[in-house]
Amino acid sequence: MNDAKPKVVVCGTSFGRIYLRGVHGDREVELAGVVSRGSAASVEYAKSYGVPHYIGVEELPDDIDIGCVAVRAGAAGGDGAKLAQSLLSRGIHVLQEHLLHPDELASCLRTAREHRVQYRLNAFYPHLSPVRLFLRAAAILRERQRPLHVDAVAGSQVAYSLLDVIGRAVGKLRPWAIGEPATLSSEVAALAATPMPYTPLSAVIGGIPVSLRIQNQIHPADPDNHALLLHRVAIAFEGGVLSLADTHGPVLWSPRLHTGRDATGRLVMAGPGTERLDVPSTEPLESEPAPTFREVFGEVWPDSVRAALRELRADIADPARSAAAGQWAMTVTAQWQRLTTVLGPPELIRPPDPEPVPLPELLAARTPGADA
Repeated sequence: MNDAKPKVVVCGTSFGRIYLRGVHGDREVELAGVVSRGSAASVEYAKSYGVPHYIGVEELPDDIDIGCVAVRAGAAGGDGAKLAQSLLSRGIHVLQEHLLHPDELASCLRTAREHRVQYRLNAFYPHLSPVRLFLRAAAILRERQRPLHVDAVAGSQVAYSLLDVIGRAVGKLRPWAIGEPATLSSEVAALAATPMPYTPLSAVIGGIPVSLRIQNQIHPADPDNHALLLHRVAIAFEGGVLSLADTHGPVLWSPRLHTGRDATGRLVMAGPGTERLDVPSTEPLESEPAPTFREVFGEVWPDSVRAALRELRADIADPARSAAAGQWAMTVTAQWQRLTTVLGPPELIRPPDPEPVPLPELLAARTPGADA
């Protein structure tokens, strides 16, 4: 890659729109084109960014440095892995949006080695700024204490990235195991007013016990919607619990409640030696308000692309990094394959669009004591 700004093309304009916005806003690279099958929408996106539109990798000029592949791969019924290998074969470094089947990922990594270029699979969500804060805080805690347990919840659409985030949060992926789903007793099921949306599983990731709950449900006509939440992760340490309340924040620190006993056996709640009681019982870290969903699409997600691009460019500058990144992706992919295997096919659901609830406004308008 030359000393000028790396030239980057984006392949795909569905989720690729996030990549386009991210690359266009990256001062360290140059958006150099859009690659698609030639839809009118893709042509218009290229025009709106003032860059060429290419139908296929074979049309690309020889000065392209990086290709961002935001096209579904075989795991999701697309040909994104083949597209990535075509770019790699042209000597173009590749950042590819997950998911890939393990065999596809291995083929992409092998093609990258053969052509002496770098390839990185992007789990996307670990690079979101709130998740990066969560991971930084987890790393600081690990310097002092070992994680004791992880409680994690996600929709099946983002199960891969959940596993990636857990591994980063506990510091490693191995040893790992994912058990069979727990069964719901007939007595409990009979009393539930609605069907249980989550499937619980026990796992170990990086040697740390993990309680997983996955909403293994999907709307066949609207697969990107209808998860009750995307990610929620809580890691217990001796000193307290670090929580990612939602994919987009906030990150919460809840110190462990502990105090001594007096000579009579009663808990000591005041006086000398109780300084640890002066800290907030739960405290948001870097307490900026969580972004609006419009800000998520327009700012937070494109920034994630830029963070992933920085990692790829670091691989290009130091190829020794690439082997570790590839092994990490292979392990997460193996975990994801095991998880999806034990979960089985998702339940098909067709719920209506959820009704928005302006809860803060409703709560503010309610007179205190009115419910008494």
